[in-house]
Amino acid sequence: MRKTVMTFFLLQMLFTTSVFCNKHLDGYYLFVYFTGNQTSKQQICYALSSDGIDFVPLNGGHPVIASDSIAVMKGVRDPHILRGTNGWFYMVATDMDWTKGKWSNRGIVMMRSQNLLDWEHHTVDFHQRFAGTEAAKVNAVWAPQTIWDPAAQKYMIYFSLHSEKDGPYPQDAIYYTYANADFSDVEIIPKRLFEYPYPTIDADIVLDEAGIYHLFFNTWGADGLLRRQYMFTDLHDQDKWRLVEGRMQPNDIASEGSCAYPLAGGEWILVYDCFRDGFSQFCRSKDLIQFELVRTTSMDKGAFSPRHGTVIQITEKEFEILKKRYK
Repeated sequence: MRKTVMTFFLLQMLFTTSVFCNKHLDGYYLFVYFTGNQTSKQQICYALSSDGIDFVPLNGGHPVIASDSIAVMKGVRDPHILRGTNGWFYMVATDMDWTKGKWSNRGIVMMRSQNLLDWEHHTVDFHQRFAGTEAAKVNAVWAPQTIWDPAAQKYMIYFSLHSEKDGPYPQDAIYYTYANADFSDVEIIPKRLFEYPYPTIDADIVLDEAGIYHLFFNTWGADGLLRRQYMFTDLHDQDKWRLVEGRMQPNDIASEGSCAYPLAGGEWILVYDCFRDGFSQFCRSKDLIQFELVRTTSMDKGAFSPRHGTVIQITEKEFEILKKRYK
């Protein structure tokens, strides 16, 4: 009985801490992203906002973290940033250079920082890390993201895996593993996060203030390319998950790379990468189910045009430090 009560208390404390962090930040936002398929554009960029919708690139739109210094393939895509509850920021990215081929990606980059300026970095090459297992046969480890798993008491990293048609991952699907204590490696062979009849990529999981997880993912099949959502309270009990009806965006524009993030006022923004058209769209929601389009980024040369990135809330102090560092 004591163990059950203690476990419940711990989970509640972690949930409360997460919600507190979101509600008591100062209404400033950091967008991390990449900008294109050329090698020079597959690097990590920063943009700032004071309203969560209108972002201004830092460093003149140039990268703030060079991919050739952190990645095996000398290119990174799909950066995901997370504010931990322990004073660290965590970032993961696809270790890939599109110019080397769509199926040239064998792993991920793991990073952590205490100030958003200086980042420790490590690479995980699945062919080497999981040698002798099915996971060593991947040709794509796409769009990794990180979330705290209260049951495991660890940071869970999830991503889509793919292999050749006759390999162990013939259809894109979402898998997960766990980061080690210092966020320098992963601990277990990837496990399937959820089953779905069609391919699944670009999962994004957020926790709302009611303690409900929202998992957005992209899929394609009979209905074409679309974004769907599962809702649940247990990360690993799919029998209790609910698949939300319909497409999770207010139009049918082909898009990938979901990122849902809370606004300081209590609403949410969903941003996604309309990769075929060359722009991103920002949609507002009160319930993370119904979305209203509020912004489409410009396609003008030199304009802010993020590709598949993520947004977190930051403090005013962090906002000013980043502005000063990357004028």
